[in-house]
Amino acid sequence: MWKYYALLSALFAAFTSILAKIGVKGISGDVATAVRTVVILVIAWGIVLFGGQLKQIREINGSNLLFLTLSGVATGLSWIFYFKALQTGDVSKVVPIDKLSVAIAIGLSILILKEPVDLKTILGALMIVGGTLVIIW
Repeated sequence: MWKYYALLSALFAAFTSILAKIGVKGISGDVATAVRTVVILVIAWGIVLFGGQLKQIREINGSNLLFLTLSGVATGLSWIFYFKALQTGDVSKVVPIDKLSVAIAIGLSILILKEPVDLKTILGALMIVGGTLVIIW
């Protein structure tokens, strides 16, 4: 099932890029990020509330809170820089460079999480890096 969720994530990420490029026209990337964040906040809490998951808040421990906070900071910084890139760059160039995060995440998952990796994954990550370099130059 995770593969379907990942494909849907990719599909919506693609629409996100196109819609964001249109939406950021004439306003600062920071304002665009703030508006987008409010929308996501409402949707995320709506899912938690209507899904009956609010009681799980009590299960959050210090480690959960620390790493989710750090993840939120990383997400916020990613979005801020992403919108700044979209303001001046073409979606067809910004998005593939942004997706270099896939190869970086694979590397970090090996180094930090000690996840096993196979040759296919390494080759795929290297192709992503290669494609990004082609786009940059």
